[in-house]
Amino acid sequence: MNEDSQYLLKIARQVAKTYGAHPQAKAAMVTGSVAEGMCDRYSDIDMSIYYEKLPSQEELETARQQNQGSERIWILGDRNQGGFAEAYFVNGVECQVGHVTIATWERDMATVLEQLDITSWVQKALSGLLICIPLHGEELIQKWKTEAANYPDALARATIEKHLQFFSIWGLPADYFITRDATLFKYQILVEAAQNILGVLAGLNRLYYSTFQFKRMSRFIEQMNIAPKNLSARLDNLFHAQSPTTANQLKEIVQEIVNLVELHVPQIDTSQVRQKLARHKQAWQ
Repeated sequence: MNEDSQYLLKIARQVAKTYGAHPQAKAAMVTGSVAEGMCDRYSDIDMSIYYEKLPSQEELETARQQNQGSERIWILGDRNQGGFAEAYFVNGVECQVGHVTIATWERDMATVLEQLDITSWVQKALSGLLICIPLHGEELIQKWKTEAANYPDALARATIEKHLQFFSIWGLPADYFITRDATLFKYQILVEAAQNILGVLAGLNRLYYSTFQFKRMSRFIEQMNIAPKNLSARLDNLFHAQSPTTANQLKEIVQEIVNLVELHVPQIDTSQVRQKLARHKQAWQ
């Protein structure tokens, strides 16, 4: 853990201590770059507090003042729905604090682990849970970690099938985007393709995955036992290469992805992607 991470973790522990003194607070944790030990001077603190019953606004205001926090920067969510988040500065560092009831959080976990919701923001939250550092109520945090670590087979398959779709940019003529003033469309295709490549691999490797504010791609790929070689550099290069080269490079990666799916999950139908890999747009006569 680098020096900046140690400093932010110290702040997080103090913030959690304040909230943990509330009789309804049963657990607290910090996640994100602080938990991973990768902070820099622009990092914030991402933490969650879990309650039997949410504190009142007055109690939260008192806690913020005890933390020597600034005025709120923002607040998101509806406490009537069982949870919300607020942000404020402590010693110049932005502290993003989620306040949620245990019942609400366990219901949210079930949307992914039981209901197999591929698009839910809870995917990102579960990923954060697995790397988090418990700050209060460690036994409860460890219980949730154990549940999250048991990645369902059905979720893996649903994730692969959801993301196994690609626009056949490699089948278009070289000047297709130039003549149509469609640079934004080109990069939209590339972004969606990269996101879907990572989504398929997330399912193959049983990793929680969300495209929301996705960062640290290389570190995410490093967790994978099943992946094309040099994938991080190859995906990054898609956004720097010339158009014809980009299309061919993307096609090559997609071919490798399809091969991996057919090898490890042969029951998944890859025929539509195979057809797209062979597609070539012809000019009409």
